[in-house]
Amino acid sequence: MGNTQAPTFSAVGAFREISPDLYQELGGDKLLPSFVEAGDFDGKHFALPYYFGSRYMFYRKDIWTAAGLEVPQTLSEFTESVKKLKTDTQSGFAMGGQDWRNGISWVFANGGELATVDGTTWTSTLSDPNTIKGLEQWQEVYQGASLLPSTDRDVAYWDFINDGTDGSAPAAATIMAPGWARWSIGDLVKNDEGKDVRDGMVDDSRFDIFALPGVDGGVAPVFAGGSNVAISAKSKHPELAENLLRIIFSADFQKMLGGAGLGPANSDYASSLGVDKFAQTMIKTAQASKLTPAAPGWAAVEGAFVYEDLFKEIAEGGDVKALAEKYDAKLTPMLNGQS
Repeated sequence: MGNTQAPTFSAVGAFREISPDLYQELGGDKLLPSFVEAGDFDGKHFALPYYFGSRYMFYRKDIWTAAGLEVPQTLSEFTESVKKLKTDTQSGFAMGGQDWRNGISWVFANGGELATVDGTTWTSTLSDPNTIKGLEQWQEVYQGASLLPSTDRDVAYWDFINDGTDGSAPAAATIMAPGWARWSIGDLVKNDEGKDVRDGMVDDSRFDIFALPGVDGGVAPVFAGGSNVAISAKSKHPELAENLLRIIFSADFQKMLGGAGLGPANSDYASSLGVDKFAQTMIKTAQASKLTPAAPGWAAVEGAFVYEDLFKEIAEGGDVKALAEKYDAKLTPMLNGQS
């Protein structure tokens, strides 16, 4: 399941407990901590990390260079750069208005949180000053640099950064996407079957990447993509399922994941991602990444598209402080599994 779904299913008893001994056998403390936490409930392990991905910036280096711009070193430099790159037909930074999964990086970069927990009680913290600061900065970059509608979410941003799109949507100088988006970017070439595919950004004079910078430099925390893996509580053959976990967390399988461009769950095998800029940027951004709150009601929050609605209202110019208070009141009971 997706990493953000793990808390809810763990809390309602959908998964079989992974014993402390099996947890240690599968990797223990070497497993990606934030993903382990997402699958924990009541001090026990129920879901473990399967693979991780991280987000970074893909950009048209030729467009940035022509505008006299270099890779930004701070979050404010990024904002100013992509605002300068916006034209009537080109987003300086293509971002859909409902795209909260990318947008919460601005919250995390400013030290904000979506929610906090006291014991077992969760509280939405959109009204926290740091969270508001991040949301206001996201509002500025969306309104100042993106041409995409406030209703857009789950957009294939790579279509905008490539040449040769069908012309139905604005082009983009910069996008934010998971590392595996690389294989949807670049010049068109023929594969072994004679089909047109993207070359994975071979021409580094046109296409390149960088990590979203933090407020004061370094790397901003971004939302980590990826999945968790668990055993059904009603499994008829749990011992066989545990053997499958042993295969998944074996060195051979973990290295196979890394070789396919997916971050392996066990940190010992991160080097299997490779040594090129794509692998190193993924590792660097993943180390700084964060997950959504491990609240029992999180799956219901996602299912109700609450954050999509919030970000849409912010994108349309709504007062961030007022919206934060409005959505805190809505989200807090939902996070705790209340309707």
